[in-house]
Amino acid sequence: MNANTQKLHDLGQRLWLDLITRDLLASGTLARYIADLSVTGLTSNPTIFEKAIGSGASYDDSIRRLATRGLSDEGIFFELALQDLTQAADLFHPVFDASDGVDGWVSLEVSPLLAADTAGTIRAAMQLHARAGRPNLFIKIPGTAEGLPAIEQSIFDGIPINVTLLFSREHYLAAAEAYLRGIERRIEAGLAPRVQSVASLFISRWDAAVKEETLPPLHNRLGIAVAMRCYKAQRELLASERWRRLAAAGARPQRLLWASTGSKDPAARDTLYIEALAAPDTINTIPEPTLLAFADHGQPGAVMPADGAYAEAVLDEFRREGVDAEALAARLQREGVQAFAKSWGGLLARIREKRLVPGTASATEQPQ
Repeated sequence: MNANTQKLHDLGQRLWLDLITRDLLASGTLARYIADLSVTGLTSNPTIFEKAIGSGASYDDSIRRLATRGLSDEGIFFELALQDLTQAADLFHPVFDASDGVDGWVSLEVSPLLAADTAGTIRAAMQLHARAGRPNLFIKIPGTAEGLPAIEQSIFDGIPINVTLLFSREHYLAAAEAYLRGIERRIEAGLAPRVQSVASLFISRWDAAVKEETLPPLHNRLGIAVAMRCYKAQRELLASERWRRLAAAGARPQRLLWASTGSKDPAARDTLYIEALAAPDTINTIPEPTLLAFADHGQPGAVMPADGAYAEAVLDEFRREGVDAEALAARLQREGVQAFAKSWGGLLARIREKRLVPGTASATEQPQ
């Protein structure tokens, strides 16, 4: 077991891999990361799948076979994604069992085109989770204004949810409120309150967004300060009377998940966000290069303080530089939705290209 990744595991933080490809599964690489690097879960998103399907030929035969069944491009994608993610879920199932369902999760996102469609998101979450047939598969729903009621309803429906595209304490608390309401409704209805959820806070995009507006001493500090502020809010929520009542009834905490933790600044340490965000009862989902870099030369340091420490002082520095954190969080969430929608379009375009086999009906027509 790698000593660096094991140190984070021992302090109570879990490392998940922010990647899924067919080659990762077929080569045994994911199984090796589980065994050797303390990886206990996996996340995916439309951008990851766009790259996986668009590069190389590992999905080509499957796409053509699925095309002969008359599936739409979107239908083909979800078949491919479910094939990969159910295989990954099975690899993680021993972790899931050993942790009593706390770890060993994989994540599949609903179509980003549903970001403003509450009812459509609820239907998609239910259908995808049922099709997966795995207890350790999260459905990812963005924490947008329209996504929040879908999160609440999906939790009430018993569907494990990874709330994605959160960028601030306020975004996190809104996601936590949706989770709590879903659990409270289950208890009122006489249903078991144990439905797992994580809240994914995006980190490095903060620093990329303000790099050109700020002087070097402030570079790569804003995302970490926002994370510290959110961690404090989570610890306060878990100490509240409201949460203690739910926990006594059998509910599990909605854990914070640090996302977008690969450094986007070539001048920054490549393991910056792994070392700075070490905190018990959290998850860090890591791009493969960052995972390997941390395993090689990471330096696990001090544990993130639960009281927010210097976060507000850092945020005050950015305010004095003209950075409106609330407005920026809203912008980053909008841009995140747009970026995933763009990747979704590219993903479906790649599937459309690969399904075109001369001499087959799928080469000339698609179901409407």
